[in-house]
Amino acid sequence: MPLSRPQGMRAFTLIWAGQVLSLIGSSMTGFALTIWAWKMTGQATALAGVAIASFLPQVLFAPLTGALVDRWNRKLTMMLSDLATGLTTLIILALYWSGHLEIWHLYVTGAFAGFFQSFQWPAYSAAISLMIPKEQYTRASGMLSLAEWGAGVLAPILASALIGVLDISGIMMIDLTTLSLAIVTLLLVAIPRQTRNLQAEGEKSSLWQDMLYGFRFIAQRPSLLGLQLVFFGGNLLSSMAGTLNSPVILAATDNNSLLLGSTQSVAAVGGILGSVLVTAWGGPRRRVDGVFRGWILYGLLGAGLYGLGVRWMVLWYVGAFLGAFVVPMINSSNQAIWQSKVQPSVQGRVFSVRRMIAPVTAPLGMWLGARFADRWMEPLMQQPENHWAAFLGGLFGNRPGSGMAVIIFVAGLLAMLVGLLAYLVPPVRDVESTLPDHTAEISPPGA
Repeated sequence: MPLSRPQGMRAFTLIWAGQVLSLIGSSMTGFALTIWAWKMTGQATALAGVAIASFLPQVLFAPLTGALVDRWNRKLTMMLSDLATGLTTLIILALYWSGHLEIWHLYVTGAFAGFFQSFQWPAYSAAISLMIPKEQYTRASGMLSLAEWGAGVLAPILASALIGVLDISGIMMIDLTTLSLAIVTLLLVAIPRQTRNLQAEGEKSSLWQDMLYGFRFIAQRPSLLGLQLVFFGGNLLSSMAGTLNSPVILAATDNNSLLLGSTQSVAAVGGILGSVLVTAWGGPRRRVDGVFRGWILYGLLGAGLYGLGVRWMVLWYVGAFLGAFVVPMINSSNQAIWQSKVQPSVQGRVFSVRRMIAPVTAPLGMWLGARFADRWMEPLMQQPENHWAAFLGGLFGNRPGSGMAVIIFVAGLLAMLVGLLAYLVPPVRDVESTLPDHTAEISPPGA
């Protein structure tokens, strides 16, 4: 008698465990390549360019990938995304071994991987919506945050400890091994399928109309559109600050990778504890409060304090911890709202457009943060005779990293303002009461 494949929460937990391992490996590679890129260039713009190259395809191709996700087998789609990520790691590894790795190679491979990663998130979100009951959505999102932040704790520590022994190539070999284990977990589980109801969706099944469906869906629901615009502004500001988090420490400490790694690990501990809290608690009763209050706390206690760390180093740890602590509440609360309000059969298309609208400002924020730092604020803050540099120097000093610290601090205060202003818009504030939950039925498990 053949053994049945895990289903429901068991299946989700097994996939989650595979993702934990894979994220640890990927984060180790990312940490090692960040150190390599900074040593090669010494420019925040170069680090931001790598992040932008990876993220931009996820935004530009979101409508196409979302339409395909709702047409394809979601489990196979997730596996395709993982395999493409593994291929890019192999290419970087081969270039590094041959001594030909350059910064522009990271841009190209990052863009390639970013395109295939744009399939992963909508497919994963839609699959989870069918695997577990609605009351578990926030808790499941908390577990996903726990996986991400758990990798953030272990990866910098492991990478810092092993890079001198295994070199960057050894780190990438670990990454490929953990990615293989994640694919195995997908093979082992059963994921339900959702049959599309074209009559209920009110559309034909052409690919072009599928690509436009998510835009129409969100535009017809002002509450969801407003919620996206909150993240539109918040992501712009958090990206400006976040892209400078590593360079500001490296610049202010003369490339102290151990200090950078310890700060990232402290942030990851904060993210883990925040994720554990959300997983155990289930989030606030009004999920929208988790979103708005989270942005307020992130801006004030996260980025705001982190910016002051250039003068008082302990605040790097405090700001990193507190900023990361509230992120799981923001993301889990927001994800639970969308999973509850959007029918699983259309989540691929709608969630891909979400991925396009809210985070589209992230590449711009990364570029602006790095550009302002390299071209204006860093040179300015190291001229104490300038009256603005002298004024700001009381809080941020006049040393390498001070200009980046100013940008992080100001971006944090503006992110706090985004959360406060969101409470003043009734359609957004009352999204949970004005929009009904979906009533999708879970179909028998598929492949």
